[in-house]
Order: sequence, then C-alpha cells, then structure tokens
Amino acid sequence: MLVTISPAKRLDWTERSVAMTEPKFEADAQRLAKTARNLTLRDLKGLMDLSDDLAKLNRDRFRAFTDTPGPEDLRPAALAFAGDTYMGLEAGSLDPEELDWAQDHLRILSGLYGVLRPLDGIQAYRLEMGSRLKTRRGASLYDYWRDQIAKDLRAEAEALGTDTLVNCASQEYFGAVPEKALGLRIVTPQFMEMKPGGPKIVSFFAKRARGAMARFIIQRRLTDPAGIVDFDLGGYRFQPGMSEPDRPVFLRSEEAMAA
Repeated sequence: MLVTISPAKRLDWTERSVAMTEPKFEADAQRLAKTARNLTLRDLKGLMDLSDDLAKLNRDRFRAFTDTPGPEDLRPAALAFAGDTYMGLEAGSLDPEELDWAQDHLRILSGLYGVLRPLDGIQAYRLEMGSRLKTRRGASLYDYWRDQIAKDLRAEAEALGTDTLVNCASQEYFGAVPEKALGLRIVTPQFMEMKPGGPKIVSFFAKRARGAMARFIIQRRLTDPAGIVDFDLGGYRFQPGMSEPDRPVFLRSEEAMAA
C-alpha cells in the first residue's frame, strides 16, 4: 500500500545525521518559492492568515530559499515537520529499517514540493495547499499542481505493485489529488472521540491519530488494507458497525483518553 499524510505548519530544524534524498519536484518548489518571494508582508498575511511575526518569518524563509541548497540548508521532511500528525508518526524513533520501508511507502503531500518522501531534504518553508497563490497555471496551488500529484502517486503505487492508497492526509491536501487521475482504491480512516452527545471528530486528536496510523502501517509493513482494522494505538478501536469498506471508523472512549 501507499500511505499519504499532510505536512505541518510548525518545523523542527534540529540537525539530523540522516542521508537525505532530493525531492522529485524540486524544480517546481524553486519556481513556487520565487513566486512567493515577491509577495509583500501584507500579501503573505492574507495568503495564509498569518500574524505579523509569522508573516515576517516566512518572508525571510522565502528570501533565504536557495537554488543550490547545501546540507546545512536542508532537513529530512518527516523529521522536519513537527505538527500534530508528526507527534503521532514519531518518525525520529523509527529504526533504520522502518525508515527505509517508509521511504518507499509513505508520501507527504506538500503545497510547495508536491509530493515528498520521508527522507527528502526540504528547505524551511510554510505554504499551505489551500493557499490562493497566483501562478501562470492559475489562481491557486490546486490549479498549479492539477493532476501532477495524482499521476505521481499512481506511478509510485504501480512501482510497488499495489492498487491501494491509505489516505491519512487532511481534506485540504488530499483535495489536490483528483481521484480520476489517481485511479487507485482510496481507504480513508476516520478517528472519533466518544462524547456525551455521541461520537465526534476532534481535529487535534484526529491529526495525531492519522500520524499514528501511518506509523502502525510502517512498523507492521502492512500491504493489505484489511490489516489496518487492528489499529489500537492511543486507545482507538475499530467500529465495524460504523464503518464502510473504504471508510473504517476508529472510536476512542473517554476512559481510553484518560488512561
């Protein structure tokens, strides 16, 4: 199986002694970074709803974005992103063999880089897929990437000999993957919390659970989506009565959350 996750807004720029690979769409990232570099602070604030300080930080990042990055400018993607999903993935604690497997089976969708492998070296950036960044291809990053991401994921799946993608990315990011161009079976796990009014998706917990699901698949080397129903990290349990074939639901009780 191929597994997709979203990137994160927050970065951990700790140096890592890990051999990095080059992103497949490096040229596109350079092109988009140059476009973003020309934006004013006001433009950046509006583009991603940023505070003054975050707008300045990201303006400086795009100004520092270089065509010829050295190792000091780069960090491996799965270790550089530090948001909720990556708290669940815990890529830094995967052993070398697990990272090697993830390099072949895990893909990070990115507004700037398109598709990233876990060990692809990235420069510091923030550019959300939902951003309406105008380019020659259109008025948004969805227009820019069009079918490119979907076709790449399809080729990656074919290379693995699979027709299945487990989507642990957010809708913002997976919305950049047209299903017709992808041409794969898509399995999208749902993570819910039991609340007094009934089961509910809580964004913070769902993001972390999606990262934990990706870790579960990596550590178990799963190649059949039927195996994900055994996922029980963080107190979640598969709910067959709430699930559909390509939408397995995992529920966590309040007692499991407190444990």
